[in-house]
Amino acid sequence: MAIQAGNSKGAMMQKRRFVGSEFVVATEYWHALGDGRLQCDLCPRYCKLRDGQQGLCFVRARQGDEIVLTTYGRSSGFCVDPIEKKPLNHFLPGSAVLSFGTAGCNLACKYCQNWDMSKSRETDTLADRATPEMLADAAQELGCCSVAYTYNDPVIFLEYAVDTAIACQEQDIKSVAVTAGYICEQPRKEFFHDMDAANIDLKAFSEDFYYKLTGGHLQPVLDTLRYVKHETDVWLEITTLLIPGYNDSDRELDEMTRWVVKELGPDVPMHFSAFHPDWKMMDVPPTPPVTLARARTIAMENGVRYAYTGNVHDSDGQSTYCHSCGTKLIGRDGYELSTWHLSDDGHCKTCGTRCAGIIDGPPGDWGARRMPVRLSAIP
Repeated sequence: MAIQAGNSKGAMMQKRRFVGSEFVVATEYWHALGDGRLQCDLCPRYCKLRDGQQGLCFVRARQGDEIVLTTYGRSSGFCVDPIEKKPLNHFLPGSAVLSFGTAGCNLACKYCQNWDMSKSRETDTLADRATPEMLADAAQELGCCSVAYTYNDPVIFLEYAVDTAIACQEQDIKSVAVTAGYICEQPRKEFFHDMDAANIDLKAFSEDFYYKLTGGHLQPVLDTLRYVKHETDVWLEITTLLIPGYNDSDRELDEMTRWVVKELGPDVPMHFSAFHPDWKMMDVPPTPPVTLARARTIAMENGVRYAYTGNVHDSDGQSTYCHSCGTKLIGRDGYELSTWHLSDDGHCKTCGTRCAGIIDGPPGDWGARRMPVRLSAIP
């Protein structure tokens, strides 16, 4: 059984070949080694698999003489969220986004705050099923401006995410990737080609942190950030979860934010979010609000025009200000918007300076609601 989905942006046709059942899809990014194993080339883990073995991500596995995606069309659940929860503060502010994820992850973060899904090794986690076309239809019916591939990292279900993004294009629904950016060069091109916005985790600015706390490496993430910013039209925002004693020093924050301004530019928003004890780091205290405020100050002093605090109540730190005249452009209290001082095309009403981002008309009014949905219940 095979399917084809046309790309409305004119890119090559996406081709998927189902193997054995309708939820197992042959993948492209792998090659055979000389010892009988197959190497997955999706991400820099380069898992080397014998027949029947799964990669660390859990969802990509070897079956016979190929590597397949075992979770195509299967999800751990669907929910309508505010776009600011992704977090994206400069992409269709106030709008609703249909969010979903699958199971597994290609990193092994000891502090994972979605561990029940990202660390799942149970197919029962994937209780809901939906084709790409069903997801696009659901987003339309629910009044969502976009679909977010989130909760666990969407790069591991690349084929499902890309096909959904293409289906969404046919209904003018945007696609949002919430990802750690841990992906190889060739699949990176396919994955981001059909995305409209991305929030990429820059988990720290040291190789030591990445290796010891995530089981990954820093450089591939920096490569992804540069690629998305300079070689795509994807709107980019960055999130760093600050963990006390691990990645919150003044020196590291200074180096990180200087790198962002130099390599990506001053208009890429940065979100500094509060850690809470979870998974295998229950002995680490929550991030004090003062740490987030300090990170935001360092970022702005180094030229980041839009720096935010997250996972805490901080209206000032979560609002958007004009980088030219200082006027509050978008007031935020949690996920609720208050002040709106922008023209429909995103210019400051005081001085006329454009606010960076994708702003299309007046803000949405979804607010802070979180609405779990079952796609089978949608007319």
